[in-house]
Amino acid sequence: MTSAPTTAASLQPGTVTLRIDQQTVHAQEGETIFKAAQRHGIDIPHLCFKDGFRPDGNCRACVVEIAGERTLAPSCCRTATAGLEVLVNSPRARKSQQMVLEMLLSDMPDVGHKWLEDGVGQHGELSDWAQRLDVQVRPALQALRRTQPAADVSHPAMAVNLDACIQCNRCVRACREEQVNDVIGYAHRGAHSAIVFDLDDAMGSSCCVACGECVQACPTGALMPKSQMGSQVVDKQVDSVCPFCGVGCLLTYNVKDNRIVSVDGRDGPANHQRLCVKGRFGFDYAHSPQRLTVPLIRKAGVPKDPAAIAQLNRDSADWSAVFRQASWDEALALAAGQLTHLRDTHGHKALAGFGSAKGSNEEAYLFQKLVRTGFGSNNVDHCTRLCHASSVAALLEGVGSAAVSNQVNDVAHAELIFVIGSNPTANHPVAATWMKNAAKRGAKIVLADPRVTDIGKHAWRTLPFKPDTDVAMLNALIHTVIDEGLVNQDFIRDRANNFEALKQNVQGYSPEAMAPICGIPAATLREVARAFATAKSAMVLWGMGVSQHVHGTDNARCLIALVSVTGQIGKPGSGLHPLRGQNNVQGASDAGLIPMMYPNYQRVSNAAAHAWFEKFWDTPLDNQPGYTVVEIMHKALADDSDPHKVRGMYIMGENPAMSDPDLNHARHALASLEHLVVQDIFMTETAWLADVVLPATAWPEKTGTVTNTDRMVQLGQQAIDPPGQAQPDLWIIQQIAQRMGPHASALREAQPHASALRGSLPPEGASPALGRPGGGRALACGYAGPQSGVAEVYEEMRQAMHGVIAGISWERLQRESSVTYPCLSESDPGEPTVFTQHFDTDDGRVHLVPADIIPANERPDADYPFVLITGRQLEHWHTGSMTRRSGVLHAIEPTATASMCGADLLTLGLNAGDVVTLASRRGQVSLRVRRDDGTPIGSVFMPFAYYEAAANLMTNAALDPFGKIPEFKYCAVAVRAGGELPHNAGFFSRDRVGRVALAAPPSKGVAQA
Repeated sequence: MTSAPTTAASLQPGTVTLRIDQQTVHAQEGETIFKAAQRHGIDIPHLCFKDGFRPDGNCRACVVEIAGERTLAPSCCRTATAGLEVLVNSPRARKSQQMVLEMLLSDMPDVGHKWLEDGVGQHGELSDWAQRLDVQVRPALQALRRTQPAADVSHPAMAVNLDACIQCNRCVRACREEQVNDVIGYAHRGAHSAIVFDLDDAMGSSCCVACGECVQACPTGALMPKSQMGSQVVDKQVDSVCPFCGVGCLLTYNVKDNRIVSVDGRDGPANHQRLCVKGRFGFDYAHSPQRLTVPLIRKAGVPKDPAAIAQLNRDSADWSAVFRQASWDEALALAAGQLTHLRDTHGHKALAGFGSAKGSNEEAYLFQKLVRTGFGSNNVDHCTRLCHASSVAALLEGVGSAAVSNQVNDVAHAELIFVIGSNPTANHPVAATWMKNAAKRGAKIVLADPRVTDIGKHAWRTLPFKPDTDVAMLNALIHTVIDEGLVNQDFIRDRANNFEALKQNVQGYSPEAMAPICGIPAATLREVARAFATAKSAMVLWGMGVSQHVHGTDNARCLIALVSVTGQIGKPGSGLHPLRGQNNVQGASDAGLIPMMYPNYQRVSNAAAHAWFEKFWDTPLDNQPGYTVVEIMHKALADDSDPHKVRGMYIMGENPAMSDPDLNHARHALASLEHLVVQDIFMTETAWLADVVLPATAWPEKTGTVTNTDRMVQLGQQAIDPPGQAQPDLWIIQQIAQRMGPHASALREAQPHASALRGSLPPEGASPALGRPGGGRALACGYAGPQSGVAEVYEEMRQAMHGVIAGISWERLQRESSVTYPCLSESDPGEPTVFTQHFDTDDGRVHLVPADIIPANERPDADYPFVLITGRQLEHWHTGSMTRRSGVLHAIEPTATASMCGADLLTLGLNAGDVVTLASRRGQVSLRVRRDDGTPIGSVFMPFAYYEAAANLMTNAALDPFGKIPEFKYCAVAVRAGGELPHNAGFFSRDRVGRVALAAPPSKGVAQA
């Protein structure tokens, strides 16, 4: 843990003056000779050095001569000091550099694995430096070449070619020090020394998590992505953002023949070149032969049968028995025409829309605008309702903002890191690396979760509390802080409201009283509370284990209270961070893709905000909150007499037929709609129930912005062309909007045109977060410019969100790629840490809300004695429609499994790999069981990405009353031995599965047939 700079002066390092090759150089204090030379444009040969890594100095290619010193010095390790006279190109230094390169080159194979052009320079950086220093290997030295080790191609994603290894240790540092995965090591002695995986295992059999950091670090091709071995020549390199989790890693697509052949991590503020297995190797879903390429219309007379989804042909996604091909004009006319008919016949509440957190900010903004100005209601939502809606509800109530207070990598400044309800190594792997780095530097990690996951290996204390007892445990921590006199009284006096009510409420929640309830010893609860309160800085990060409960909002309220009573917010290394699950769930929510908020969280029921947006969009708007995801499903099945019955839906890039709770109910609701339009890149479970299917573009095929969990607005550029007739989502939304027209038959006579409002201030009483109306279009269409007018859409959105992104212009994003909000001017660098002086509430103070124990909606009993916990896994994400179509990700994790601890397996007479059937009161699935002793006794963990064993067939649709989020993390199930596994599994043909599986390691903890 390091203290963050607090003054401008402390940000300016001192300098020292030295001379390098007769040139005067000013080095920063603590800077190495190598880095100082690099900054001044002086090249020094190097192989083991890599920017961002700890310098190791083992290759000796970077040695320099220092006046007055007997030996040459490795410039990557030697600190620059005042008065040094350094010679990089002296005869002595140059001869040594050349000798190192020659000796390394002499051991290389004749044919290498990594070259830049026409086979010249077979060995990457080594060949490049040899060429620059005119190094040729003498025949006598080449005759002594080492015995070359055999290649290891056991891993699905990477090839190990140790014949090209120079033992620079870059891969070791990448694995052990950067990603902190501790897989790669350096073993044996002398001439037998070698890079090894685990206990000298094959890479494919090791515990490698396939982050690929070693591949990106390797200078010679000893470690290579299988998709780009040999020539590194590509047609273009395009900068973008990872399309998976909310960390928002910047990356570069390497493109050849309109195909992505590999991905490199960029030095973005969230990842600093790091990626995970999905970001680095999960790109080929975009090239899947199952992509939708033409518009489709359901054939006349073909029923919408939810039960048929399980029998559909998953190998080829052959839609011909259900749909017919249509032209874009026909499909759009039917899609928009039927939606318009339902709106005009049954009223504005008859329609609803689900947007996507997997698309861009511009798409989210335009989609919600279409629903509000075209459909005429606020019935618009997206997957945030299934992820962090309860966290958002508590944060808006408590601190006035739905975004994080500190960025993930601020854990570098934290003395204590409290991780609760999150499995970051699987769900946010790059974010987890910053936590592991902090732990190695001395920070204390506390893991509070019913499941002890991989981050627990790095934890100071683990709190494996009983499922559903979050409030009991957290109130015990708050009680301890108050009871032991550890409250930050200054913070409470100056910055908090309602402390006395909180204090009164937690009196009955002593650790001694809560220990039997939550399962954590009272002494441990008190120890952790003391450590949190007395730390110089403490940060809370949480996931959907906190939010996906009927008491999810109360869970988050307790976290807000904990950081408030201890004063651990509003400063570096201290604050609240709900880890966002999808790549743009933060941005989509910011852009207004939620039923109760306009862009920038302006409540639709707030008269001033409502009036402002009516003027901005020049359209009458509904002033009542719309229905949420689960509520819309209920309304789809409502009686015809219900004036709010939902009869038609437009779904863009979401898959509620896999992601919603109680899937039998959700699928029945979708099938009951009179008209369903689905816009996606694959035939998802939801698309099979549609009347019209519109083929859209994958993330690498579009340009747009996304906002990550750190409040960073980031720009991705189009890298490849879409297949067939697939069109950009932004274009499709505008086509639907143009054909539907405004929801009102005539706009209000008295309403001025938006152009007359340019420069006007927000209406009286509106939130200061509202921007200045500047000419937003009345309809969600007609935007000019390249890429379907994406820049113009962004600029309109920027006006709508003026209070937070006014300083982030499209041009600035093109220059900088990533800018943190709030950012109010072009010169504003953005605020990584917020609430330093005040909160975004009406009075600038945090609003504390006491919480009491509310039990889960459904409890285990004799018939259903186990608790089902659902979630994600490292290789597969969300409903699996993208990641399960990636060859590498499928090869590593091809089949659905349920995880149980060894004690429960023993009690049930089961072994790892056995087939079991899980059943709840709503549905059942059969799958193989995996042993995981981190799963608590009496619980089962199951990922929800597998259509053939859809976990959400069993989950409970009971809602948190505030966030309206379903209780995904708790329902009662029975576990029975046996069951019939589905014949179809995954999205690859049997032959391809067989070929891929041969290269895959055995699934973790699952016996192989």
